[in-house]
Amino acid sequence: MSLPRQRISLVTLGVDDLARARAFYAALGWREAESTDGMACFQLYGQALMLFGRAELAKDQGRDGATLGTGAMTLAQCFETREDVDAAFADALAAGATALKAPEAVFWGGYSGYYADPDGHVWEVAHNPFWPLAADGSLTLPVPE
Repeated sequence: MSLPRQRISLVTLGVDDLARARAFYAALGWREAESTDGMACFQLYGQALMLFGRAELAKDQGRDGATLGTGAMTLAQCFETREDVDAAFADALAAGATALKAPEAVFWGGYSGYYADPDGHVWEVAHNPFWPLAADGSLTLPVPE
């Protein structure tokens, strides 16, 4: 049986200082599921997030010496309420994130803000009243009728 292709199993973030990155995500309440001296993995619902040294990631990609950037992609967490968004944003700042845009009402009818983790990876925290979340926080997009 062939697995569906429209999925993401693992997101890997290149980091400059693995200990600092681990400390940031631990301060957000994330728990490592697997780790070594060179990487840290966090089990998410249906996928995983890995922290990996930025230089080592470039080498693993076959681009040894390449400068890997950030910010052209956003990772997002959806929340049930605006208050939850505000709390997640405040927790991230307290853990060492840099505020990019404080949460606010947005043109599409939701509420969102952005922060960067200590390595510059951009996270959005959002409430979308049109996308209900499951009890575990997972998102399944509504099917058009």
